[in-house]
Amino acid sequence: MAEILRSTTAMILAAGQGTRMKTSHPKVLHQILGRPLIAYLLDTLKSIGITDILVVVGYQAEKVMNALGEEGVRFVVQEPQLGTGHAVQVAMSAVPPQSETVMVLCGDVPLISGGSIAALYRLHQQAGAAVTVQTVELPDGAHYGRVVRDSQGRVLDVVQSKDAADRPDILAIREINTGAYCFEAAFLRQVLGELEVSPVTGEIYLTDMIQLAWKHGRRVEALLDPDWPNLLGINSRKELAEATQTLRRRINEVHLNAGVTLMDPESTYIGPEVIIGRDTIIYPNVYLEGRTRIGENCVIEPNVKISESILAANVYVKMGSVITESRLAEGVQVGPYSHLRPLSDLREGVRVGNFVEVKKSVLYPGVKANHLTYLGDAEVGTGTNVGAGTITCNYDGVTKHKTIIGEKAFIGSNTALVAPVIIGAGAYVGAGSTITQDVPPGKLGLGRARQVIKERRQAGKKAETPEEVALTAGSLAQALNELNLTCSTEAVEKLVSLFISLELRTLEAFLKVATAENLALIRRMYAMEGQEPSNYDMLINLANLAAGLGRRD
Repeated sequence: MAEILRSTTAMILAAGQGTRMKTSHPKVLHQILGRPLIAYLLDTLKSIGITDILVVVGYQAEKVMNALGEEGVRFVVQEPQLGTGHAVQVAMSAVPPQSETVMVLCGDVPLISGGSIAALYRLHQQAGAAVTVQTVELPDGAHYGRVVRDSQGRVLDVVQSKDAADRPDILAIREINTGAYCFEAAFLRQVLGELEVSPVTGEIYLTDMIQLAWKHGRRVEALLDPDWPNLLGINSRKELAEATQTLRRRINEVHLNAGVTLMDPESTYIGPEVIIGRDTIIYPNVYLEGRTRIGENCVIEPNVKISESILAANVYVKMGSVITESRLAEGVQVGPYSHLRPLSDLREGVRVGNFVEVKKSVLYPGVKANHLTYLGDAEVGTGTNVGAGTITCNYDGVTKHKTIIGEKAFIGSNTALVAPVIIGAGAYVGAGSTITQDVPPGKLGLGRARQVIKERRQAGKKAETPEEVALTAGSLAQALNELNLTCSTEAVEKLVSLFISLELRTLEAFLKVATAENLALIRRMYAMEGQEPSNYDMLINLANLAAGLGRRD
């Protein structure tokens, strides 16, 4: 069968806008589990051996071609879009001369099976027909083209619902055309130009090839396929949602049968290209997208999204984490609420905890970053501990720079590492530091302001500013009594004049100089000379000290 199908060209009609979808995007690019819906049809065709695939594009053609650029298909642009018959007319020139059969399918039918396509092809070949059309019976023909048969059951025509508005006998027919056909390539080339424009819609219908076949004395066949729910195109958001649920159930069943535990299959979303190892447990509301690979014995907790990533065995992803284009080695733990951005590489046994973000970084085995951390454009050595609140300041507004942390280093909490910077193996960085220069191996790096303690006012109370007391004989005498430096009245008056001349005009200014430390210093100076100073001597030296401090300022 596969060898025969290699002489077949599949033509996929994907030029329409999909007005019933109420969208500004090409209908065939709407996503189902992370992939364009047309991609599922392309996969099915390839699975049964059809390798020559033509996609007819029109509305936003470049966008469709870019989206399918890696699918190994060829493209033909239909402009303007004048119906299905016109699409085939435009694309026929791209069909290779050696193709014996042209299969025409709609690009908005993601659920069609390889078995249905193969059955249509077999009937076409066995009957030697010029045209073979796929049909289904519906409870209500709705907007589909009705299949008209004669008394012997032969298909005579397919009448579009738009053209049968005044023909209730036609609208009552329940057998409809799905839009899938097989054509003899030589016959198609011969009579395709005879298709005429519909006077009602102004379009050229491919279904008119049925009447042309009878006109030329050729045979027409129809395959009534019982799998009608999977053979109809997607024409609304509701139908898109229903197709998504159908594909999701199919995919989830495959994983369940392969030994994967899905705790709630109805709320688990796994893309068609995802691979999951046995004995892995997937919690509800998990999204696995793209070419993600998950090893055996992993646990993926609720509300996790993993895209285009590789997880080795025994990886534990905790609740609320997002992982994109990253690699996680065996035994890695992530989350809760971690974010691994593209090119994150977590080696064996790494632990990344709550509210930690990693981007384009390598975390070597045993690294721990358990809380509130950003590691971007970094290499973190084996066994290093990264404290809570640490960030690598990798962007200077123009260029991204790299941070390198050696093995078994310790980065204290609330640290900012301003890249480019290197923290050596075994080095320590003190909590609260801003590190702008390299820290050598085994050294301690500190980069924080000195702590200052000041008086504060109580909340809700207005700060009180004490009134300053002028330095007078009375205020000074009282202060000297409290300092055990009592002097005579005459000495006090002389001292007042001396201190005022030194700009110590208030009692507060005097007391800032007459500190216990300064008085002890003066006594030590006398003791070195073997003398005991009088109170007056103490105050004269205090004045000299005040004069020296004033000159220094």
